[in-house]
Amino acid sequence: MAVVRDRDMSTNTLKIFTCTAFALFAFAGNSVLCRLALGGAAIDAASFTAIRLVSGIIVLAAIIMATRNSNEPASKGSWLASFMLFLYAVTFSFAYISLDTGTGALILFGSVQLTMIMASLISGNRLHYSEWIGILIAFSGFVYLVKPNLTTPSSTGFVLMTVAGIAWGFYSLMGRASRNPISDTTYNFLRTLPFVIILILLTLVFRDTHLSQKGILLAVLSGAVASGIGYTIWYIALGGLSVIQAAVVQLLVPIIAALGGVLFADEFISLRLMLSSIMVLGGILTVVIGRNYFARLDSNET
Repeated sequence: MAVVRDRDMSTNTLKIFTCTAFALFAFAGNSVLCRLALGGAAIDAASFTAIRLVSGIIVLAAIIMATRNSNEPASKGSWLASFMLFLYAVTFSFAYISLDTGTGALILFGSVQLTMIMASLISGNRLHYSEWIGILIAFSGFVYLVKPNLTTPSSTGFVLMTVAGIAWGFYSLMGRASRNPISDTTYNFLRTLPFVIILILLTLVFRDTHLSQKGILLAVLSGAVASGIGYTIWYIALGGLSVIQAAVVQLLVPIIAALGGVLFADEFISLRLMLSSIMVLGGILTVVIGRNYFARLDSNET
């Protein structure tokens, strides 16, 4: 019985690790697609957001129809989660009009960190000192990575990206209770349609639409793959992560994006990238295993 239990735990740990890794790669890919589309003026922010969300709806609807299982628990997300998803998507897009990559990433992930950590503290969870140390190390490594690209942000861009980070933090927190990640994510995307329609109407009123084939393709890839599939897998991963772990592991996204530049854009592996990667990975490792390890160590000493 103990062997079976250990095997089940190992299988579940591997599942959570794999899903977390895939989701983080999807987040990094999403950031690259957004920057290529908006930074290159291939499409306007509102159209990018609308196409991104609608593409996610189409792909997720196809997946859920193909994998429908009557034995799975009924779960249809929530309007609040859908609003947070839309709020994140639209403010993220508009923020990057006036922010550079490094500054935007710092504001976004800083807001996500603070939102999820504060929510954990308010709910009554107390962080072990090893978790505080891990958070500090990981965030310091993240800041060290983006520091050369930091500029003084515009007030509009700062506010929009802060809102995006808070919204994504709450969306992630709600995902930890998901009983059926595919169904929840599909319905969350589906419920963004009324908000998308309002966004499109406002864009038409202000005549601020700009489309290109490249921009549309990037928005579709962002919505269908990096967002729709990526967010579903993130909801699966959240079932096995604590709030603090879920907050901290997302600091890996800029590292993955930077490594992607090395692999696919002929960029060099700099000393800064190596050191920041070590700091972020070390901080995450401290958070993930620190509480259990040090708790056992303290109990053995007593």
